[in-house]
Amino acid sequence: MKITHGSTHIPPHRIGIVSTRFGATDGVSLETGKWARVLEEFGQHLYYFAGLCDRPDEISFVVPEAHFMHPDVQAISEIAYTASTRPQGTTRHIHELRKYLKNSLYEFIGRFDIELLLVENALSIPMNVPLGLALAELIAETGMPVIGHHHDFSWERDRFLVNCIGDYLDMAFPPRLPSIRHVVINSLAAAEIGRRRGITAWVIPNVMDFDTPPAPPDEYTASLRADLKVGPDEYLFLQPTRIVQRKGIEHAIELIRRLGDKARLVVSHAGGDEGQEYEKHVRTFAGLMDIGVNFVSDIIGTQRGLTPDGRRIYALGDVYRHADMVTYPSLLEGFGNAFLEAIYYRRPIIVNNYTIYAMDIKPKGFWAIEFDGFVTDDTISQVRKVLNDPEYVEEMAEHNYNLAKKFYSFAILERQLHVLLQSCFGQER
Repeated sequence: MKITHGSTHIPPHRIGIVSTRFGATDGVSLETGKWARVLEEFGQHLYYFAGLCDRPDEISFVVPEAHFMHPDVQAISEIAYTASTRPQGTTRHIHELRKYLKNSLYEFIGRFDIELLLVENALSIPMNVPLGLALAELIAETGMPVIGHHHDFSWERDRFLVNCIGDYLDMAFPPRLPSIRHVVINSLAAAEIGRRRGITAWVIPNVMDFDTPPAPPDEYTASLRADLKVGPDEYLFLQPTRIVQRKGIEHAIELIRRLGDKARLVVSHAGGDEGQEYEKHVRTFAGLMDIGVNFVSDIIGTQRGLTPDGRRIYALGDVYRHADMVTYPSLLEGFGNAFLEAIYYRRPIIVNNYTIYAMDIKPKGFWAIEFDGFVTDDTISQVRKVLNDPEYVEEMAEHNYNLAKKFYSFAILERQLHVLLQSCFGQER
C-alpha cells in the first residue's frame, strides 16, 4: 500500500498504543495492526503497552497484569460479573492493581517519551477493570491527548449486564474526559455512546487493504486441505471466527446438514475469553447433525510458520483462498472483520442479518447470501447456486471487491486518521 498525503503535513509524533494484548487473531489485534500500518506510512513512531505483545522488544512495554487472562484479573472478573454486592477484598484488589498499572503506564510514557495514547478497547469493554481505571486516572491527571478506539462496549454483552462494579463502569468504560477523542466502528455504537454517556464519537469502520489485492495461492498451500482434514471430494466451508455463542455456529452446521452435499466446516479460531461450554455444545450439536467440524486453531495464525511438533501453520488468508464458502452466521458483531476478509479474498459469504450488517454494510449494495435468524429453504437454494456456478461467484466477487475498495480501503482510513491527528495536535507546519 502506498499512502498519499493531503496538502497538510503531519509531523512525526511518538504514539503509545495500549491494549490488553497484541498479536492474536482477534478483531481488535487485527484492526490495531491495520491502524499501525497506516500511521507508520505517514511517519508516526509507535510503541506498545500490553499484557501480551508480539511487537519487537525495543518498542514494547509488557506488563502481564494488563492482560485480561492474568489470574489476578480473572479473579476480579469472576466476582465482578456474578455478585450483586462487591466484597471489600475485591475493591482492595482492584485498587492495588489499578495503582500498579497506572505507575507502569507512567513508566511507559516516560521511557518512550509518548506524546499521544491510542487505547485499543481497554476503555470500552471491561475485560480488565484495573487497567481501565488506571488509564482513566492517568488521562485525568495528565490531560494528554488520547484516541479511544472502541470496538465493543459492556452494554452490548449480556455477560456484563449483571455486575457489582457499576461505579467503575461509569468512571472508565468509557470515561468522559476532555482530552479523549472517541472512535467507534459503527453508527449504532455512536448513537449509544451519545445516549448513555453524553459522548460524541467519530465513526471509523474496519478496513482492509483493498488497494493491494491478495496474491494467488502458492506452493506452500498445496497440502492445506489435507492438513485441515478436508477430503478431496468435500466442500470447505470456513467459519473464520472464535468459538463463542454470539457467532451462531449452529446455523452453519444446520446449513451444511440441510445442503446434503459432502462438506466440512472448518473453524479457524479457538474459544477465547468466554469459557469452553459453547465449544462443547457445538461439538455435541455437530455430532447430532452428523456433520464434520474441524477445530484447527492450532495450525492457523496471523502468519505462516511451524508448530512445536513440526506441522505447517497457515495464515488465515491461506485458508480463505481455498474456501468454497464462508459462513458468518453471527447474532451480534461490532462491525464484521470476517465479512471484509471474505470480500478481500473474493469468496462467497453467508451472513445472518445481524444489526450492524443491516444498518451499515448491507445498504452499500454488497451481494451476499443472507438469512434472518434461521436458515430457510431459500438460503439452501442460494448456497447450491453459488457452489455450482463459478461464473456467478466471479461476478459476485468482482462486484463486492469494487464496493469494498470504495468504502473500506486503507485510503479511507488514512484520510480519517489525518483529520483525527490534526484534532489532537492542531495544524502543524
